[in-house]
Amino acid sequence: MTLEDVLEAALGGNLVVLLLAALVILSVVLGVRIVPQSEKHVVERFGRLRAVLGPGINLIIPFLDRVAHKVSILERQLPNASQDAITADNVLVQVETSVFYRILAPEKTVYRIRDVDGAIATTVAGIVRAEIGKMELDQVQSNRSDLISTIKESVEDAVENWGIEVTRAEILDVNLDAATREAMLQQLNAERARRAQVTEAEGKKRAVELAADAELYAAEQEAKARRISAEAEAYATQVVAQAIADHGIEAAQYQVALKQVEALTAVGQGDGKQTIIVPAHAMDAFADAFKMLAGRK
Repeated sequence: MTLEDVLEAALGGNLVVLLLAALVILSVVLGVRIVPQSEKHVVERFGRLRAVLGPGINLIIPFLDRVAHKVSILERQLPNASQDAITADNVLVQVETSVFYRILAPEKTVYRIRDVDGAIATTVAGIVRAEIGKMELDQVQSNRSDLISTIKESVEDAVENWGIEVTRAEILDVNLDAATREAMLQQLNAERARRAQVTEAEGKKRAVELAADAELYAAEQEAKARRISAEAEAYATQVVAQAIADHGIEAAQYQVALKQVEALTAVGQGDGKQTIIVPAHAMDAFADAFKMLAGRK
C-alpha cells in the first residue's frame, strides 16, 4: 500500500466523523431553544401548531419542529385614537382614547387575528360610540370613570377569543365643536348670573329676617323691663298701702314728704345755671316734709 492510499483512507474516515459531529452540533443548536422572559415562542410541525414555549430552556425535535412566531408578552399601548360620537341629547363630541393590553395566549393571537392593534382600535371605537350614545353630555362629563369601566369590560369581552388581556382603558379628553362650546359657555354664564341673583336675594332675605329678629328681641326686652318695673311699682304701692293701713295718715304724709325731698335733691343736682320757679306754698311743703322726716327719725 502506498502512502497516498494510506492518506486517502485516513481522510475518508475522518470526514465521516466530522460530518457526524457537525450533524450532532446542528441538531443541538436546532433542538435547544432559549426563550427570553418577555417572550413566548409558537412552534409548528409541518405547518401545524405543535407547542408554545415559555421563558427558559426548551427542547424541540430538530428538522421537524420550527419556531414560527416569536410573540412579546409585554404590555403594549395602542396609539392614542380620536373618534366622533353623538350623545343621547344629539351633541357631537370627539373622544380621545388610549388602550393598554398584553398577549396571554399567543397561539390564539397569531392564528385568529392578523392585525391586533387595528382590530383592538376598531373595537374600542365602536364600543365608545355605542356607550356615549346612551348618555347625555353632562353624564359623559361627570361619569367619566363609570364610562371608562364600562368600555374596558366591553373591550375585554370582545377580544377574549384573541388571547388578549386589556389591562387599562382611558378616556383622555372629550372635545366639543366650536358652536357647542359657545352655547355651553353662554349657559354657564347664565347659570352663574342666576346663582349670583339667588345668593343676593337670599342675603337680603336673611338681613330682613335678622332685623326683624332684632326688633322682636328689643320689643321683648322692653316689655320685660316694663313688666318688671310695673311689678316693682305694684310692690311699692302695696307696701305703702300696707303702711297706711298699719300706721294711718302719718305713713302717707311721710311718703309724700320723702317724694318732695327727692324732688328737691334732683333739682339741686343741676349745673347751677338754670332758673327754677316754684309756688310760694311749695317752700312750706318742703319745710313740713323736713319736719316730718326729722320727727320720723
